[in-house]
Amino acid sequence: MKEQQIDSYISATERLAVIGSPSSTSKLTLDILGSAIARKLVGELALLQYVQDGKPHYAIGQITEVELRNIWHEDPTMRSLIRQRGKVDPVSERQDTHQGQMIISAVFQKGGSRGYEPSILGTVPATGTAVHLVTDEILDEILSPYREQLFYLGHVYGSLPKLPLWFKHFDQGPEGAGEAYHLGIFGKTGSGKSVLAKMILLAYARYPKMALLVIDPQGEFSKDLLGQASGGFALPLGDVLSKFKKPFYVMTVRQLVLDTWELFEEIIYESQFFERLTMPRGENRRLAASILVEKLQKKKVKLKDLHTRDAFDTAWSLLKDQKVQVVFYRTESSRKRFNTTLEEADPDEFYKNYWVPVAELFREDRKGAATVDRALSWLLDLESNNRPVLVIDLSKEKAEGLFWDEKIQALVIKRLLDGINYNAERYYKNNQSLNALVIIDEAHRLAPRDLPKEEEAARQVRRVLIDAARTTRKYGLGWLFISQTLSSIHTEIIQQLRIFFFGFGLGLGQEFQALRQLVGSSGSALDLYQLFRDPHSAFDVSSHQYSFMTIGPVSPLSFAGTPLFFNAFNTVDAFFEANDIKVPVRENGDRSGGQVG
Repeated sequence: MKEQQIDSYISATERLAVIGSPSSTSKLTLDILGSAIARKLVGELALLQYVQDGKPHYAIGQITEVELRNIWHEDPTMRSLIRQRGKVDPVSERQDTHQGQMIISAVFQKGGSRGYEPSILGTVPATGTAVHLVTDEILDEILSPYREQLFYLGHVYGSLPKLPLWFKHFDQGPEGAGEAYHLGIFGKTGSGKSVLAKMILLAYARYPKMALLVIDPQGEFSKDLLGQASGGFALPLGDVLSKFKKPFYVMTVRQLVLDTWELFEEIIYESQFFERLTMPRGENRRLAASILVEKLQKKKVKLKDLHTRDAFDTAWSLLKDQKVQVVFYRTESSRKRFNTTLEEADPDEFYKNYWVPVAELFREDRKGAATVDRALSWLLDLESNNRPVLVIDLSKEKAEGLFWDEKIQALVIKRLLDGINYNAERYYKNNQSLNALVIIDEAHRLAPRDLPKEEEAARQVRRVLIDAARTTRKYGLGWLFISQTLSSIHTEIIQQLRIFFFGFGLGLGQEFQALRQLVGSSGSALDLYQLFRDPHSAFDVSSHQYSFMTIGPVSPLSFAGTPLFFNAFNTVDAFFEANDIKVPVRENGDRSGGQVG
């Protein structure tokens, strides 16, 4: 019955071509039918039915290239005649032949308990085998056993059918992948990569037992989550997560409490505190920060109390101590100059302007604040039946009154990454999968290929990310890297990615060379990628086209490892309708999502 049903769907669709020669199991040549030559073919999802091992098979792939040939027009004598007349009626157009190239991405065979099972193109179908246009009805029928797992980010490139994708959680079970994997989204600014990442976040948020952490250096995700985003595609993340009954929370810089003395040592070193005491960056300043932290701990000063005047006075008196000074200034003249500066300095000014902005980062009694350890424990609690989404907003605009710059941001990110990796290893030793995904925006800034030696904080972050990409997959911890460039992100991370999404903007220079190395010898696929147009070349916002090429096991149509092409949804309504998401309208505008712990 099912075979008859799919056959009726296929017979009702348009016939585009037949199999031509030469063809192979890796690439099929298509002879385009005259009825189809005037329509758009490149990017279309097509299907052919054939028999293999005595069973009906259905091969699906995308048409990547169409070539026009007219052997009469290639004759030198005819070309001379055409140059004079423009066209020759018996030859021009009438003798044209159109050949297409089709890359098979998935093959299904009829049979098995689920109706259709994955197979391979183990033979080349005979010439003359009909190639039909794929419709949503055909895909729904073939993929009906997996309907609950499917998720849609857009339509097949330049066509109408929705491209079925699946994003499985990282644990065991019918909807689980059994292990974590890493993803990457690459494209120029404005290529739609951030919107795509938010849609992928919602795909994973469907699973109650999966935890999601977003490290948000620019604050873009937090605005969507809190309903503060503006623009053509303001995805209401908070409302959708509420619909999924998924707990969520946004922590800003002011709510994230730093909780290690090592961090305080690094930050006080980077701050203007010692600089205002005429101590430039270097070995002496490093020693001064180290000895100050050591002596404060011996004085029983607590991290959470560093913001108090008593803690500052203790630190100030320690710096005046000759026994302390001799550690970082060996010569008498240097200590004398330092003491003169201390005597002339205004302690009140130093406390207010240079000590408090640093110490406030460690203060626990700020409104809605939680330490890094507490936030991660809440996020990664395996006992919870509904694990949350946590967005850490590290944007500078949320750090008013605190000492904050890119170096401090990098140090805080390293603290978060260290905490995540520690928890992942701890659970792994107890034979438990973390089942978590970490989304990192602006990854090209955090894990670049090249870094100056003096950027020690950034080098530490990169080192942790590289190590995590290599080792955390077995812990059930996956990473999603979002980057504007492909060539500048560290190669160790690129090599560990399992699923790629490439948006517009990687078609030239070093970016294209890096892309070619990843895609391999799929020349026609790269040619199709280069046809992507800039979304901002559209006449208006509603006609923006966000095109992507994806590689990896992200779709039931891509298990052959070939690239797939799609246009991401450019409206929220289209995304919601495709994934049957019905979001209630909030009257009070409350999108806080609760609180940590």
